[in-house]
Amino acid sequence: MEGLKTPDKSIDADQRLGMVLKRAEQTLLRAKSEALKPAGLTLPQYVALAELDGRQGITAATLARACLVTPQAMMIVLKAMEEQGLVSRSAHPRHVNVLELHITDVGREALHAARERVEPVERRVSDAFSSEELETLRGLLGRFIDAINAE
Repeated sequence: MEGLKTPDKSIDADQRLGMVLKRAEQTLLRAKSEALKPAGLTLPQYVALAELDGRQGITAATLARACLVTPQAMMIVLKAMEEQGLVSRSAHPRHVNVLELHITDVGREALHAARERVEPVERRVSDAFSSEELETLRGLLGRFIDAINAE
């Protein structure tokens, strides 16, 4: 039986792990999206506002990178946010072709209301683990990311 190969089970295990991670991500995103509906924000808008709140004056491209989306996707989100009065764009003082993004007072109020709705979701997740387990989970996920990027 030398010529027979044992099936490689690691591929199946990796695929299952990927599905568990995807299911966890989708569950979290769905819960946050549901929590944000009454606040009148989508999850991409919430993430963008949270990022802008701490980084006033950044460009759309920088915001897209920070939010882990393409510049094209961010432009769609920003257009809606600008129409809602959540953000404003202004010319960069030294670079004529660069627009800076700023969260407006309306955007800041919406972000505050949204945080109050999203934080309980995040708290439920963190409360399900001890601080040591959370630290281990972060480390394991970091290793997962590094392993994928190792090529």
